[in-house]
Amino acid sequence: MLDWKIFAIGSAFFAGLTAVLAKVGVKDVPSNLATLIRTIVIIIFLFLLVGIRHEWKNPLMLNRRCLVFLVLSGITTGLSWLCYYRALQSGPASVVAPIDKLSLAIAILLSVVFLGEQLNMYQWFGAGLIVAGTFVMIFK
Repeated sequence: MLDWKIFAIGSAFFAGLTAVLAKVGVKDVPSNLATLIRTIVIIIFLFLLVGIRHEWKNPLMLNRRCLVFLVLSGITTGLSWLCYYRALQSGPASVVAPIDKLSLAIAILLSVVFLGEQLNMYQWFGAGLIVAGTFVMIFK
């Protein structure tokens, strides 16, 4: 079984690549249409992946609490994508992407507040560096 850190690095790599590809893709396309196209591609890809891995289950048979939180997560993901593509349309990817990655610091803070996760001083310091680095890039 692959370690979760490998997948986290993959996530970061593909998210970074997404910013560059999306910036080129939204050049002459309305941002909402670009988000729709991206979403359709993701849906097709995931249907194939779930089918190949034999992971399909009727979503209505899942734990209700899990389903509610997955739906809420889907809504917030959609809102994030809509904002991201709109920002990429007129802003430079080299600045939009780091601002978007403030989501890292926000996720850290929310995980402490709502999930009760404990951070050590190095983790707090790292989160602070993420925020500081983003502000340095914004206000260069």
